[in-house]
Amino acid sequence: AERALSSQGSLFTGSTILVLGSDARTGESIDESQSGPSRADTIMLVHASLGSVRKLSIPRDTEAEIPGHGTMKINAAYALGGPALTIETVENFLGNGLEINHLVEVDFKDFPAFIDALGGVTVTNKTRICPPPFDNFWKGLRIKRGEVELDGTRALGFARVRKNNCAPAEDDRARAARQQELLRAIGAQVKSPSTFFRLPWVSWQAPKALKTDMKGPALMGLFADMATGNSSDTEVLEGTCCDLEGDIQVSPGTRAEAVDRLLNGD
Repeated sequence: AERALSSQGSLFTGSTILVLGSDARTGESIDESQSGPSRADTIMLVHASLGSVRKLSIPRDTEAEIPGHGTMKINAAYALGGPALTIETVENFLGNGLEINHLVEVDFKDFPAFIDALGGVTVTNKTRICPPPFDNFWKGLRIKRGEVELDGTRALGFARVRKNNCAPAEDDRARAARQQELLRAIGAQVKSPSTFFRLPWVSWQAPKALKTDMKGPALMGLFADMATGNSSDTEVLEGTCCDLEGDIQVSPGTRAEAVDRLLNGD
């Protein structure tokens, strides 16, 4: 994966980070009844520079050409070639000069413990959430609208909800927006004075939950940018839904506009 990354860019001049979350591992947060190779459950690009953060989520059902494997859902790249092939696929799919400089891979199994080590996070939830049971949230998950404090287990559920009975019209764009909001909330919590006293627990749990090529200072710089920059805007790649396979199709023009906004802003 590191060999697939571009060495250009920094958090001072501008750097693009690919954030991946997968169902690769088993545990309390994963439905162990699922079988077959794991696919990327979260695909998000974060472009960060000093005091500025822009995010772009790619719905996992987006149709893309996967090098060496043909056209299929973009999240299949992770199953076929791990993060390295996913980096290549995303760069080729979006094009327009996009280069991925860093990778952050989230382990869903250890993610709740990481959030708990931070002391939880506070998110702004735009729609009341009451999904049917999913994964191992067999007791159900209920999250009110507005500012909500979440522990690790509920934070993972917040990010993974796909069907919401309280908002039946929601689609994967709402899910991607929640993932972006959770990322912002993590940045804010990391910068919180209360986290200072939790650093021993955070430093123990973070390597288990986050695998990344970024060193400590660079990762802290990313969290600082997320906490203080213009990271509240939500950008989800728009497409036409759907073909017979349920794939979302995104035009070249839409991709070009999305990359321009990600790299250069409005």
